[in-house]
Amino acid sequence: MTRWWRPELGLAVVVLVLGALVVVGTLDVSAAASQLGLGPRFFPMLVGGAMVVVGLCYVIDVVRGGRADPEESEDVDADAPTDWRSVGLVSGIFLAFAALLNVLGWIIGSALLFFGLSVVLGAEHKLRAAGISVVMGVATYLLFVKGLGVSLPGGPLAGVI
Repeated sequence: MTRWWRPELGLAVVVLVLGALVVVGTLDVSAAASQLGLGPRFFPMLVGGAMVVVGLCYVIDVVRGGRADPEESEDVDADAPTDWRSVGLVSGIFLAFAALLNVLGWIIGSALLFFGLSVVLGAEHKLRAAGISVVMGVATYLLFVKGLGVSLPGGPLAGVI
């Protein structure tokens, strides 16, 4: 008897379900009647639809017998144990970011997030990582707030930018 359930099928189903959830969740988004252009539903529907298509193709491939390629990277040891310390630190950084976002604001919070993640993941030049983190925080804030019109928490820097 062949084994029909494999991890590849699990990932395919997760992608398919997440895509469907994005599409269904986007149906509730409403926009002002005077809004011109693509509107706030366009990109979530595009991403959700693409996830549904990719998930369906992936499910079909796995059911037909497709298998994931074995790990062939030079730098990865498939038999190495999981580094639970790094997993815990990354999870803690994300939780701290989520908890402190409204207090610190996007720019400070995301800069600390980017810096903390870069250090945990092995950044050798911490001063450079800090500078890049600040630039990334400001750039993403400006992109979302000024470019896309999305409101992000300003924190102590509200009104400065």
